[in-house]
Amino acid sequence: SFTISLHKEDNTTVMIKLKPGLSPSCRIRMKNVIRSELKIKPGDNVTFTFTCSTPEKYFIMEIQKNIDCVSGPCPFGDVHLYPLGLPRLNRTYFWEVKASTKAGLELKFSTSWLRQIEPGETCPDSVSYNISSCIDKSMVNIGTFCRNGSVSRIKLLGGVVMSLHLPWHLPLTTSGFNIANRASIKRLCIIESILKGESSVTLMSPNYPLGFPEDELMTWQFVIPSNMRASVFFHNYSLSNCERKEERVEYYIPGSPSNPEVFKLSDSQPANIAGSFNMSLQGCDQDAQNPGILRLLFQVVIQHPQVDENVTHLVDLSKEKNMTVTIHLEGWPSHIPLMSEPMCLICKDPRTCDRVLTLNSGAVYRISFLCKDLSRLRITAEKGIGCMDIRWCQRKIYSLSVPKAITRLPIRLHKFIWKLLATDMINVEITSPSLKLQQDVREQRCNTSYSYSIVSATPETELNVGVFCPGGSIEKIQMRNNITISLKTYGKGFINESIPQDLKMSFVPHIKDECTFTVSPNPKAEVYLQTPNWRYGLPPYVSISWFIIVPSKQTARLGFSMDRMGIACETGRAYINIKEETLGAEEIVRREDELLPQPRNMHHDFWVNISNCKPLDKTQLTLQFRVTFADKQIDLGIILGVVAGAGVLTAIGLTVYCIKKKKKKTQNPMVGVYNANVNTQMPGKKGLFGKGRQNNESHVYAVIDDAVVYGHLLKESNGSVAPEVDVYRPFDGPVGSLPPSPPPFSFRKDIKCSSNTEEEPPPLTDTDQDTYTFAHQKSGQSEDNGDASKKDKGDISVPLLENKEWDGLVE
Repeated sequence: SFTISLHKEDNTTVMIKLKPGLSPSCRIRMKNVIRSELKIKPGDNVTFTFTCSTPEKYFIMEIQKNIDCVSGPCPFGDVHLYPLGLPRLNRTYFWEVKASTKAGLELKFSTSWLRQIEPGETCPDSVSYNISSCIDKSMVNIGTFCRNGSVSRIKLLGGVVMSLHLPWHLPLTTSGFNIANRASIKRLCIIESILKGESSVTLMSPNYPLGFPEDELMTWQFVIPSNMRASVFFHNYSLSNCERKEERVEYYIPGSPSNPEVFKLSDSQPANIAGSFNMSLQGCDQDAQNPGILRLLFQVVIQHPQVDENVTHLVDLSKEKNMTVTIHLEGWPSHIPLMSEPMCLICKDPRTCDRVLTLNSGAVYRISFLCKDLSRLRITAEKGIGCMDIRWCQRKIYSLSVPKAITRLPIRLHKFIWKLLATDMINVEITSPSLKLQQDVREQRCNTSYSYSIVSATPETELNVGVFCPGGSIEKIQMRNNITISLKTYGKGFINESIPQDLKMSFVPHIKDECTFTVSPNPKAEVYLQTPNWRYGLPPYVSISWFIIVPSKQTARLGFSMDRMGIACETGRAYINIKEETLGAEEIVRREDELLPQPRNMHHDFWVNISNCKPLDKTQLTLQFRVTFADKQIDLGIILGVVAGAGVLTAIGLTVYCIKKKKKKTQNPMVGVYNANVNTQMPGKKGLFGKGRQNNESHVYAVIDDAVVYGHLLKESNGSVAPEVDVYRPFDGPVGSLPPSPPPFSFRKDIKCSSNTEEEPPPLTDTDQDTYTFAHQKSGQSEDNGDASKKDKGDISVPLLENKEWDGLVE
């Protein structure tokens, strides 16, 4: 059983009640009466028991004591826990102290002091204090505190309500605070914080986060050793809507020429303060209709003076445009250092320091560091380059290199980002003439100290072009849409390795493909290339091209890493096109349902084009291919063929010589014979599928002597001789300017072919006006002569020779 006896003059009340939400499985028995709660008033003497052996699971206890410092003497000194012999229950002590608003009360805490915590946070030992102040019959919550902190004293205006919460298993006998004295403070409260050595303290304005009282003033006093430095950081604040006056923060710093120093809450707060100082928060008269909320959570960090705090570094950004430079701790912004971690501060003047400092282009800065270990700091920079009119920026070449103002700082560059912005019909061309770029793939990893990540973005989709580093074979990349290039560093070798940076950028007119690579390898090189967006696959209907330059006297061997594309199409077809840049070269076309080409040798510069459909069932198009180079081998069969051909030509020459000598007395007139293999036009850009006289060569004839006409090359037909007509004309357009492309998606149809035509590409139509598409004709189809309808409009007709004139040659 328990006996509680309360003296009447102590003004103490004890209340035992069930925890909220619990059923009365345990009761209080007093004499023969069973109760679920018990209230013991001043002057009562009560004996009771519990009906269970573990009452701490069901009951809590509140002990309230009233202290009157207005009508009688104030009991200065330590505040004891009264009464003794209470049951071991979770208990909360309340002390309500009445005082005059003209005389504030000072609460002084024992040597462990207090640490303020945010609402909802709990103390490690479950011992917590809550302090409130009574102003004009309204309660202001000064804050909730745990033990073991830096808050040593709190002075409050008017009355005070102090509460102490203790867990049932902790047998404390002292409250840990005393009422020191009464003194007029003319403000809501004064909180004193004593900091020793390198440390930090986090504090909040009263009523946080609900709002600081209207037009009130409060002060924090920070006691700091004279040989230490303090810096103030605002981590969370909001402002109310003021009708009169202005919310502000005032600092009183000993030795300052302008005390108090006034700051807005949005300003960078003072840093590197030598010794003790005061900080005050002033509210305003708020708008009655929309008052808003004034609140503040801040941190004060104490550090030793840094050896190099007076060393300044010049950062000249006066000639830069659209660039920002941010100096921060490693891992920012995803990793925000704990407030208890040692500070690493960046200062743009002796008193303006922060964990993160942003410098803007067009200005000159002198910065210093309050940091023991500069290796923890990083630099992230961003620069924007835009083009809205191709007439003004087409001929400009921009250097994508890190400015020396950044590389000269004693801090490692983490990332430099270029954002290239242009309108829809303007695209970006990236070149690396001397170093060239290597695509980072699994079979050919980058081992440099930095790399470039290139991303092309539109409002609909984002295309991760890939990761590239210097020292490869990619000479040029052309891309559509807005581009982001991110240079990222690895290790400490960037400063030395990045000296010969040669990445250039220019704006070019609109291109067809989403991305085009120009690959210019060194002889005997081995190049691995893969489609962009490797992790997620090419977006639907995207076309990518590679133009591979084959060095002279070299042969390139092209091979794919897979046998098939590995996708199924819901809409459209996926294609791979391979085309050598030489007249009459065969174009190789494969669909997604066909086997990819086997490894093959390419003797001339060639194109590889990959075009995606809309994949089915979440399948993704990801392809990789390899190009290796070797010296060209002389084919013995070709040599023998050339020798044999020379012998035949020699024999024919002797025959012609004899015939000419026999008929030298008879002179035959010059005749015109059709020759389909003579091109009298200089190579140039062809039209888009138009077949006029200029490019179908229907009007071209060669004038030859009858003595050198070989009769066995002609055929007789009804007494007349007609030339043969070439029915297949391979692509003979400009070389090296445009990549091959499959038919447009509106013309791609699934064509059923016999087994002997598997290698044949799908037909194209003359309605395709795309400049990237090659024309194909099947064997057995004659050319559509654009001049067929013009024979009666001035075309020259040449009579054919009769058979008797060729008697000497037919044999």
